[in-house]
This record gives sequence, C-alpha cells and structure tokens, in this order.
Amino acid sequence: MAEERINKDSIAYTLGILSIVFAFTSALTGIIVSIIGVYQSKGLKKARRLNVIGLVLSIVMFIINIIAGIYFLNSGLSSTGTFPF
Repeated sequence: MAEERINKDSIAYTLGILSIVFAFTSALTGIIVSIIGVYQSKGLKKARRLNVIGLVLSIVMFIINIIAGIYFLNSGLSSTGTFPF
C-alpha cells in the first residue's frame, strides 16, 4: 500500500515537470500531460502546483503558436504577388 502511494507520488511529480517542459516544446502534449498530472496529484499540493503551472504555460504557448501561425500564414499569402517568378 505504501509502495503504491510512493509510485503515485513520483508519477504526479514527474508529470508536473514534464508538463512544464512540454509547454515550451509541444504545447498540445503539455496540455494533455498536465491534465493527467492534475488528476494523478490528488492530495499532493506541490505536484498539483507543478501540473497547474504546466497547464497554464501550455495553454498560453498553444495560443501564442496559433496566433503566430495565423500571422505568418497571412503575411506569406499576402506577399505571394511580390515573388520574383
């Protein structure tokens, strides 16, 4: 019983750290990992805090990626008339 709790604690902490890392590399993966981590970290304040930070960072980075993609798509489409060919 105690070993199972230790494993669940370490999984929650690991998911929290991974969610923060994935927030900057792959925002959608960070969102998924942090949601799983929040679910796994019931009763663990530090692990839950890590997962919530990862979730917020992932959502912010996901929105920034969407805005940047729309901007570059629009700027690329509007400049096609000036291409030398």
